[in-house]
Amino acid sequence: MKKSLGADTLIYPTPAWVVGTYDKEGKPNLATSSWGGICCSQPPCLAISFRKATYSYGNIVERKAFTVSVPSVEQLDLADYCGLVSGRSVDKFAVCKLTPVRGDAVDAPYPQEFPMVLECRLLHTLEIGLHTQFVGEILDVKVEESALDADGQPTIEKVRPILFSPRDRKYHGVGKFLGKAFEVGRGLMKK
Repeated sequence: MKKSLGADTLIYPTPAWVVGTYDKEGKPNLATSSWGGICCSQPPCLAISFRKATYSYGNIVERKAFTVSVPSVEQLDLADYCGLVSGRSVDKFAVCKLTPVRGDAVDAPYPQEFPMVLECRLLHTLEIGLHTQFVGEILDVKVEESALDADGQPTIEKVRPILFSPRDRKYHGVGKFLGKAFEVGRGLMKK
């Protein structure tokens, strides 16, 4: 039997991404976001959500661009910090000792030190309620060579992303390999 918990933002897992933006004066900023995910394959898009009160919200609206970086589990303290303070009053790049890199494809920065980054051009804005969802078209994906396999593709085991559990406010790493997608269920298909 399942217990009803009511309407909630409870889903497992959510990402612990770090979103990069520039403000009006060109100051780079970082903000941690867990409300996000891939939302379209053609064109390749992802969605992130911010409250209007946040510094990043205004930056995205102003610049029509953002980056989404995937920090590694070794960078957990940096990712968490970027969600604790506002870029209005703190230079998060400086405090975290991260190197801001201007995106090649969009007008937004990203930290050189994180293993994976997606450069996104703002495609759609949807006012939902407390949060606004920003849909970004992914114009480029950059991955550290150390996180690539022999075929030059990123692997989750080498990127080592941080997973966030929203209800109990805990971070986790990626667990063991379970099976190949689009294969493990084939035994249930009718012949």
